[in-house]
Amino acid sequence: MNESAARAEILAKVREYCRNFHSQGGDWSAGERIAYSRRIYDGDEMTALVDSALDFVLTADRYTEKFEELFARYLGAKHCFFVNSGSSANLLAFMALTSPLLGERAIKRGDEVLTVAASFPTTVAPILQFGATPVFVDVSIPQYNVDVTALEQAYSPRMKAVFLAHTLGNPFDIAAVKAFCDRHCLWLIEDNCDALGSEYMGNAHTALTGVFGDISTASFYPPHHITTGEGGAVCTSDPLLAKIVRSVRDWGRDCSCPAGHDDLCGRRFQGQYGTLPADYDHKYVFSHFGYNLKATDMQGAIGCEQLKKLPRFIEKRRANFEYLYKLLKPLEDKLILPQALPNSRPSWFGFPITCREGVQRRKIVEYLESQNIQTRMLFSGNILRHPCFDRVEKSSYRVAGGLKNTNIITERTFWLGVYPGLNETHLRAMAKALSEAVEVKI
Repeated sequence: MNESAARAEILAKVREYCRNFHSQGGDWSAGERIAYSRRIYDGDEMTALVDSALDFVLTADRYTEKFEELFARYLGAKHCFFVNSGSSANLLAFMALTSPLLGERAIKRGDEVLTVAASFPTTVAPILQFGATPVFVDVSIPQYNVDVTALEQAYSPRMKAVFLAHTLGNPFDIAAVKAFCDRHCLWLIEDNCDALGSEYMGNAHTALTGVFGDISTASFYPPHHITTGEGGAVCTSDPLLAKIVRSVRDWGRDCSCPAGHDDLCGRRFQGQYGTLPADYDHKYVFSHFGYNLKATDMQGAIGCEQLKKLPRFIEKRRANFEYLYKLLKPLEDKLILPQALPNSRPSWFGFPITCREGVQRRKIVEYLESQNIQTRMLFSGNILRHPCFDRVEKSSYRVAGGLKNTNIITERTFWLGVYPGLNETHLRAMAKALSEAVEVKI
């Protein structure tokens, strides 16, 4: 038996194993856990994973390159850089904008970056860790995105960038945010980690979120729209930003040769860099203080198969959201239901709910969890109220205006899942339990 035949036999056995022991089918019955999200996969992902493992490259290789190409094409961006997590993607996107190659537009220590306090911590962490100043503004309810009426009030001449997420798949007001950025020559980092597949209509055409910013991020952690286990991506259509992102991701190297490849440009020992000798090996010239944030080829193999399923995943998320919304509509006197941004078509990551004044979130969440229905808070709520900010000097950040809605979210908001593994039976059970929790009969 040759290598090709041996590989085919192994992969056939893997597919059979997956079919027999990793089946995700079956009928749900009362009492089983209803998760807010789970990975959805089959033998395609498992055989691709093993196919990559048989190569035993272990770091980035053919599947990684293919995934980057496919993901960029799907999104409508020119460049995609696969990384080890969505949090690393946020770090990489921000640090790229500190590059000296950007001249006066580079973010420097003390410069301001506008964001929201109702966020995930890894949107805020790179700003503080670098020494820039986050400027926090409030969000709107029930969209849960930046309150665009607060943007101009928040602006100062020290501001260099805006860093915002599309909350739970609901696009923020891209037209208003882009206009603000254009007026003041600000970078826009678009955190698309929870919104893969969301659509926004701008300038008479519809595009996917993740292509409106100068740079965008994605996450492939298991609960997200697609998964590679751990994993994330940074995307851009700007060639200079692409060059910087590649360098910062790959140790800060000036060379763009992929790992394991030498002298693709044919000038490996011919450049003059800094005060180094004129013949210094370009593969070991560092133009940035970078990291090693690359993903593995095994992750890329899973991602290639997941991308094929993404359109089906998105449609199922949308259908589940609409069905759950219809079921919960009679509870609107007790609960604030979510609203999509006008001119958008969200690829919902979750179904956010805010309790009206006088309705106890704790009581509802505890009851749902007692019925084996998994709930989640809206990430940090107000990130400023978390212990991590106890050690942050107040001079290190700025709050523009009040955070009234952010604090309401902290006190009264939670969310439920709409992921593709849920069906109408699950959703009816969720709605029934929720109605019981607020003591209203549907």
